[in-house]
Order: sequence, then structure tokens, then C-alpha cells
Amino acid sequence: MTDDILGFNNLTKALSFNLYDFAVALNDDERASYIRYIDERYSARQMEALLIRIASIIDAEVLSVSSKDFDPYGASVVLLMSDIKGAEATQQANLMSQSTVSIHLDKSHICAHTYPDSLDPSGICSFRVDIDIATCGSISPLYALDFMFKSFESDVVCVDYVVRGFARNKQHEKIYIDHPINSISDFVSPRILKEYETFDKNFSEHSTFQTTFQRKELDESSYFRNPRLVPKDVADYKMKLIRAEMESVAKLLK
Repeated sequence: MTDDILGFNNLTKALSFNLYDFAVALNDDERASYIRYIDERYSARQMEALLIRIASIIDAEVLSVSSKDFDPYGASVVLLMSDIKGAEATQQANLMSQSTVSIHLDKSHICAHTYPDSLDPSGICSFRVDIDIATCGSISPLYALDFMFKSFESDVVCVDYVVRGFARNKQHEKIYIDHPINSISDFVSPRILKEYETFDKNFSEHSTFQTTFQRKELDESSYFRNPRLVPKDVADYKMKLIRAEMESVAKLLK
């Protein structure tokens, strides 16, 4: 369908990817250990590398990156990109130094923010990362979904996808979306999908799609810092709390 676009493709495609991961801390030392782990694994530098990889997957040109680790924890990264490749992308990037940023560049970016939490009195720790991708042109952020699932292995994921604006075809008719889509899950591999329950809330007439993913099976060993040392009754109770926490978050997102 993109081959039928007349002139520049003005459609803006926005993907919001919200991931929730949970763990159990049985004491203050484990709470602190959890926060350290999250800060190391999902530091600004690590997130920066992930976003650059996303840009590569969707065939975008990285123009600039800004990132920061926050005190006491959390990180943010913003990446500016273009679907124009090579010398033309360099020329567009040079415009930025002259404070003349085109509409195209203004609408093509990726940003990520991390939010670890260990304050729940029951010991349920959580980690949330929000990744927002906005592209203008022919590239679509949907093709990075598998990579994001594999990179975070989250318990609950909410994905929103919206296409805004219009382009024109060669018959000069308005086009409000330039690719077929019934559900966001169509762009996720079957191997990943089988691990999750999915809930759709789509408004195709408005080019707006939402899918919530909730993990089906929970591997107890992955939620405790030292699973072999946890009594069975304690482990069973904490896993019920994990499941309840997942369902409470997913319910809000359905």
C-alpha cells in the first residue's frame, strides 16, 4: 500500500509499549538488591543500546541520543531518528545545529523511562518501563515488538498503536492508514503469543488499537532472589500475591 503514496508519507504512527515486571523481596536487603539489579540491567546506557537496536530493526536512521540516570533510581533516554538514510539523513541532522528541525524529524523519535518500585509492604517489587515510538513516513514501529518482548520478558504488557494524519494516493485520495492491521498481536510471533493471554480493545475506524498481554504460566524460581531457601508455604503465598498484582494492573489496562 505504501507504493501507492503520492509524495511524502505524512502519516504519524505512534506506539506506546508499557511493560510491568514483578519480583518478591523477603527483607530490606533483598529490596535493595532488587533496585541495584534493575539500575544495572536497565541503566541509561543499557536502555540507549536497546533503543538504537529498535531504530535499526524498523530501518530508521539514528540522528541523536540523549540519556540520563536519575538519583536515587530510574533512567530516561530520548532518541531522534529519521527514515531517510545515508547522506540525506546527515544533511537533515545538520539542520538541527541551525535550529531548523523539519516536521519529519520532529515526529520521528523513541523515548524510554524506567520506574522501579520496592515500597509495597507485602514485599512485591515491580519494574515498569515505558517506551514510546513515533514515526513519520513509511517505517512502522510495530516490527520492533518481538525484540521488545524478548528484551524485557515482562509479566504484563500494554501496547497502544495509533495512526494519525493522512497521506494521498496516486489518485489524490486521502489515505488514513498505509498498512493492514486487525490487532497488534498480529505483529507478535506465535512463540511469544503462546506465553500470554491477550485482550484487545480496538477502534479500527479511528486507526486506534490496544492489546494487553498477561503472562499465563509463572516460573516460581524467577520471582525470588534465592528460591531454594524460601519455604513452600511462603513461596505459595507470595506467588498468589504476584498473580493478584499482575491481574490488578492488567485489569486497569484492559
